[in-house]
Amino acid sequence: MTRTRTRVVLLLAMMGACGCTVGPNYKKPTVNTPTIYRGLPPEEVAKGDTKSFAEQKWWFIFQDEQLKELIKTALEQNYDLRRAAARMLAARAALGITRADQFPTISADTSALNERIAGQATVPPIETNTNRVGLNFNWELDFWGKFRRATEAARANLAATEWGRREIATELVANVADAYFRLRALDLQLEITRRTLASRQDSLRLTRILADGGSTSLLDVRQAEQLVFTAGSEVPSLEQQIEQQENFISILLGNNPAPVPRGRSLTDQPHAPRVPVGLPSSLLERRPDIRQAEQQLIAANAQIGVARSLYFPQIALTANAGYQSSALTDLFTGPAGFWTFGSTLAQPIFTAGKLRSNVRLAEAQQQEAVLFYQEAIQGAFRDVSDALVAYRKTQEFREQQQLLVNSAQDAARLSHMRYSGGVASYLEVLTNETNHFSAELNLAQAQLNELLALVQLYKGLGGGWEQ
Repeated sequence: MTRTRTRVVLLLAMMGACGCTVGPNYKKPTVNTPTIYRGLPPEEVAKGDTKSFAEQKWWFIFQDEQLKELIKTALEQNYDLRRAAARMLAARAALGITRADQFPTISADTSALNERIAGQATVPPIETNTNRVGLNFNWELDFWGKFRRATEAARANLAATEWGRREIATELVANVADAYFRLRALDLQLEITRRTLASRQDSLRLTRILADGGSTSLLDVRQAEQLVFTAGSEVPSLEQQIEQQENFISILLGNNPAPVPRGRSLTDQPHAPRVPVGLPSSLLERRPDIRQAEQQLIAANAQIGVARSLYFPQIALTANAGYQSSALTDLFTGPAGFWTFGSTLAQPIFTAGKLRSNVRLAEAQQQEAVLFYQEAIQGAFRDVSDALVAYRKTQEFREQQQLLVNSAQDAARLSHMRYSGGVASYLEVLTNETNHFSAELNLAQAQLNELLALVQLYKGLGGGWEQ
């Protein structure tokens, strides 16, 4: 009889270890990947360069030493990134909990019970003692792969959490660089404004001297004052924006609002006029958000197997063994030993459609994950295309804006000469000074936009998460 029980236990254990796994195995969805990036210049297409500058570490892309320190600090202290690391630890623990369901649980228990029943007039009291030490064994056999599929889903969720953390790192590197370049652009605009203000104040003093000597009218003085007041009003506005931008960068770094150290000027930030982008197919491997979406799809696919396994019988083994005696001295003797073994099989018969709806829910969630994955890929290609055209066109715009500044500067110089010679009115000076000031500010914005487009291209190609 004992030999028969042993064989049954071994047979059931083998069934649990070698059982089938219901549900679909994961297959990567078919995606429509373009052969080239839209927005890539023809000469770059002809090169067919397979290398992407996104493969370079962020500290090679951004050469400003202060910017490097800011990014490094942000990667160490930023709260979003630290929360992502905590979520990854939680996902790893969840995987351990789910994986443990595949194995039996063994627990120990001990008890000592002393019971006394009061007697009556003719019946003496009864006192009993029971001492027990035992081991309990429980194991639900994973014959249909329910726990294996759940573990597969938990492992994919862990991977998705890790890629999510890398996506946040990519966003953080790009956000810090973006915010720093914007700060340096505001610094440049403030420098231009203060230089223009000082020049206009000198011009105003000269105009007042001429007016006092009767060489010009009070109208010219008022027009010169307008130029001074216009430039002067820009200074506090820019100073406000600079301080607020410093506060924003401080929060990205995980610090309280504080001044931000500067490095190279905006016009001294190195960046190549053309950057290699690599093959479009490599984008699927480099973009953290795409990798995260695929792992979420794998998890959703595995949950279908979990839902389908509930259609089938659930087999569980239970056993316990130990010693039980009324006397402690006899507790571990042969006659005090005991053991029990049992198994249960539960088959759902009527659930009012709950199991079927559960499978449909899992299948619908898997279909949603497929669409989200495909949408993430299309969004990634759009990001790269937008950044490519932005980087190229902002360069062209910046070159034209530089020519405009040169022309406006010369026009302002000539108008001053004409006014000093009595050939032109101060209105001409006012117009050309305004145009020159506006052109210089627009050039600073164009230089900023060129750097921001480079940052977005690096991020769009999946760069910045490798530490």
